Amino acid sequence: MKRSNTSRNTVSDRAWQPGFRIFLTGLLLLVLAACSVPPPPSSVQEAWRSSEALLLDRHGQPLQQTRVDKQARRLAWVPLQQLPAELGSSVLAAEDRRFHEHGGVDWLALFGAARDTAGGDTRGASTITMQLAGLLDDSLSPAEGRRSLWQKIMQMRVAGHLEADWNKPEILEAYLNLAPFRGELVGIDAVSRVLLGKAPSELDQRDSLILASLLRAPNARPERVAQRACALALNLPRPPACPALRAYTLAVLNAPQQPLPGPADSPELLPQLQPQAGQQLRTTLDARLQRQVRAQLREQLAQLYGRNVRDAAAVVLDNASGEVLAWVGTPGAGGSARFVDGVLAPRQAGSTLKPFLYGLAMERQLITAATLLDDSPVALATPAGQYVPQNYDRSFRGPVSVRTSLASSLNIPAVRTLLLVGLDDFHDRLRQLGLQLDRPAAHYGYGLALGSAEVRLIDLANAYRSLANGGQLSPWRLVAAAPMPGKQVSDRATSWLVGDILADRSARATAFGFDNALATPVWAAVKTGTSKDMRDNWAVGYTARHTVAVWVGNADGEAMWDVSGVSGAAPAWRAIIALLGQPGEPPGPPAGLEQRTLRYLPAVEAPRQEYFLAGTATDTVELTGNQPGPAIVYPAEGLIVALDPDIPAARQRIWLRASNAEGLHWLLNGQRLGRADADLAWSPNPGKHQLALQDAQGRVKRQVIFQVRGQYGR
Repeated sequence: MKRSNTSRNTVSDRAWQPGFRIFLTGLLLLVLAACSVPPPPSSVQEAWRSSEALLLDRHGQPLQQTRVDKQARRLAWVPLQQLPAELGSSVLAAEDRRFHEHGGVDWLALFGAARDTAGGDTRGASTITMQLAGLLDDSLSPAEGRRSLWQKIMQMRVAGHLEADWNKPEILEAYLNLAPFRGELVGIDAVSRVLLGKAPSELDQRDSLILASLLRAPNARPERVAQRACALALNLPRPPACPALRAYTLAVLNAPQQPLPGPADSPELLPQLQPQAGQQLRTTLDARLQRQVRAQLREQLAQLYGRNVRDAAAVVLDNASGEVLAWVGTPGAGGSARFVDGVLAPRQAGSTLKPFLYGLAMERQLITAATLLDDSPVALATPAGQYVPQNYDRSFRGPVSVRTSLASSLNIPAVRTLLLVGLDDFHDRLRQLGLQLDRPAAHYGYGLALGSAEVRLIDLANAYRSLANGGQLSPWRLVAAAPMPGKQVSDRATSWLVGDILADRSARATAFGFDNALATPVWAAVKTGTSKDMRDNWAVGYTARHTVAVWVGNADGEAMWDVSGVSGAAPAWRAIIALLGQPGEPPGPPAGLEQRTLRYLPAVEAPRQEYFLAGTATDTVELTGNQPGPAIVYPAEGLIVALDPDIPAARQRIWLRASNAEGLHWLLNGQRLGRADADLAWSPNPGKHQLALQDAQGRVKRQVIFQVRGQYGR
């Protein structure tokens, strides 16, 4: 009888299968030496690295989570016992139905795949164990989308090792954590949280079907994934309805990826610390204080609403260790430049540099805290023209002590002090304190006394911290480490005396009154600053334990509207000081200081107890004459003024300005112009002019000659 084709094919298949087994066995023996032995499960889990980095605060609390590895998105390793049973069942149904029966290679599936491939119907037969082998060994990764025969054989051999050394739960757990699911999402934790917006333990039956369907083709179109999920559901005892499952699958795969929940309290630190993928880096910050400081800055910006103020920054240092307890470079929501770190951005320092100027002058015994300085108009010649400093309130107080001048932040006495110290020496001292002045002293000129230099908030805070530490400067730190050795930059006694002045509410009241934003319930030394055109507000100060520095302004340099250091930065500074709690006892005077009862003759200031460096003490400061003589502040001797031909003559003025000119009159080219005790506007005429101050008896007290060049426009 003639045999049918069906019978002949069956006999042929039966004869072919043993031969194919022998062939494969031979090949496996040949590659035995070439196959690497897979690592133990514990090593695989230990080598797992999340694509995220986590910053911790000083107590180990999460502070900031960020993605570091941009190649793939991986999160935590999830133990199998924390995953729902539906997920494992769905994955085995989709990828390896005989997972618990084979020893790494499913021969029945492999023979079936080989037969179908020979017939033109290509399909795979890799078990989960074989896929895990490929995930563990990069040399087994498919080239151009398919593994070579040699890679396939090696993959099978490694799978055998895995089955011999690992148990089934360990294999399935590693597979679910290492497998790519969709796009850049690798591992069950990443795909659960980013694609589905839930923790792996919260996955339900529909989620499990979708994830199992993604394993074979992670980047398949949503419709194709939905079809596969519906097909998988047919294997379940109680399958969900396909239309509902399809709709849910399409909604999940077409929706935007879910944001990862996690702390975001210190994004400013990431460029500084540059944590590695999977790293948990402990910082010196206090998470609670960090959040409170950011909230306080936002509240202060809200209080300044309508005054063109959008940005703020603050830093808190521990005086003893230099550890940074809070670092807020931008307020976050509402800020104009969220990628600009205000703690590191250089800004004009304003009056915050004055304590170091007066400290240097006292250290060199050029002045004492009791020395009287002349707070009256002054004009200084510079290569760029005359420099005429002004006090913030545009008023002059005559003779004032160094204590009052510093505490009340008077500008003209500071400039006069700079003349005593020397510009280059003051510039050098600021650099010794860690302020990064990148230009020579001549570039800043006399304006350096008033803060014309740009400084970083963190450097300014650390310089003030040196005052709190008796003139010793040491580096600030963001991560726990052994303290760095410090260096003595300024004299210990002088540093204490500067702090005593900055904490003196009575001396400060001359300019700010007793009820102001610098008044704190605890001892604190503080200085405010406002840069040119109100572009920057500063409040920097310290208690016995902490240094706090606050900056308020606009990151783009735009001027604020009627905001000074007292109204802008100081309220936030005072609130942060309050957050820190009781700072401890104020520091007592060190050796090298003596206290005297001081009085002035005449009584330009009230009697008080004053501190002096050893060898400089006095009981009485006597002013020779009640006040300095009159002076012409502007125009100065030899000044040349050029008229602007594009401005109508009626609108051009030269303001005549004098100091200590009560009872005197202006005399120009022999003609009286008016009283000299107030500024006087004069319409200039081309030519050389003689300007004098004349008393009631016709005597000339001061005289200058200046020149006006040019002609008026028509």
